[in-house]
Amino acid sequence: MLGIFFNGLERSRGSVGAIANHAYKAWKPHLPEIGEFASSLLNSSAALDATQLCVGGTLETMVIVTKTDATAEQIGTVVKRIEAAGLKAQISTGEQHTVIGVIGDKSLLGDIPIESMSGVERTMPITAPFKLASRQFREEPTIVAVNGTKFGGKQLPVIAGPCAVESTEQIVTIAKLVKNAGASFIRGGAFKPRTGPYSFQGYGKSALKMLKAAKEETGLSIVTEVMTPHEVELVGEWTDVFQLGTRNMTNFYLLREIGRAQKPVILKRGMASTIEEWLLAAEYILAEGNPDVILCERGIRTFETHTRNTLDLNAVPVVHELSHLPIIVDPSHGTGIRSLVSDMTKASVASGADGLLLEVHHDPDHSMTGDGAQSLFPDQFTQLMQELKPIAIAVGREI
Repeated sequence: MLGIFFNGLERSRGSVGAIANHAYKAWKPHLPEIGEFASSLLNSSAALDATQLCVGGTLETMVIVTKTDATAEQIGTVVKRIEAAGLKAQISTGEQHTVIGVIGDKSLLGDIPIESMSGVERTMPITAPFKLASRQFREEPTIVAVNGTKFGGKQLPVIAGPCAVESTEQIVTIAKLVKNAGASFIRGGAFKPRTGPYSFQGYGKSALKMLKAAKEETGLSIVTEVMTPHEVELVGEWTDVFQLGTRNMTNFYLLREIGRAQKPVILKRGMASTIEEWLLAAEYILAEGNPDVILCERGIRTFETHTRNTLDLNAVPVVHELSHLPIIVDPSHGTGIRSLVSDMTKASVASGADGLLLEVHHDPDHSMTGDGAQSLFPDQFTQLMQELKPIAIAVGREI
């Protein structure tokens, strides 16, 4: 099989079209086997059909909009009809309508008269490459609620804390400080993905226990990062919100596992990713049945070297236009420079951000991660929270 494939590459002599053609011909007889293997490997209810996993495959999605007076029984009947045809149904309930997303090959519906079924108002295709994350799937903004705090509504939640959990004393001290200033969440890394293998990688489970101590002392909800699929269950026992960092935006096995975990997740944008790629990453989580996805703009890499990253605040209104998912902003990583964080935080609120993620450390010069240069001092954070209030009011939000 591989011999056929490489012979095809040789004959193509650099033609991209010929390469794709030879690759498809070589692999086409084996598509069912590959699909079966992928489905068992991923153990996923959303695992794609074999012909959707490889060259030449298609994946079409449409939505079924129900009538305003559709009953639960009628909606259930429509869902059963879809699933009986071998397709997957995703339900999104809005204030006026319930929308059912139909994922898979629409030809499997055959002559089933979906539009004439009781409770159905209309059907329409989703043309965006991201389906469940699209405004076409859900017109109303998604509200993600965590212990009474809501992302995506009028409220503007603030998540604050150190880059990494270094000790119980450190995280409890910072949690008390940020709570007094108005934060709703304590952040801190227990598992740290670092560029270099010799950098501090976090204290793991011990740090999760330290975060729990901070929560018990202050009542703040916990946000912490998970790095691998096998750590999802462990981290999920301690955190209120998962965080997926920039390096893991394209860790598709992890995205699927998070989707099955059924717990809110903050998905950071990849440092070199387009907005479309970011929304497609969110699609992996949504496709597994987890609707509580919060996007986080944390800056992207550009030719500019003065700042650590370039904070792309264009992403905030763009995401609101393309998707129903809430989006928060991380000005700390977006700039990497303490003196710039406050101004870019204000700009984030003005741009329409649904929340903020900020690094705060009471002794940043001795931070174990080296990210102290972008961490606010507690008094700076307190002042910033006060300065944000009139800006939030001006854009119709509360902080």
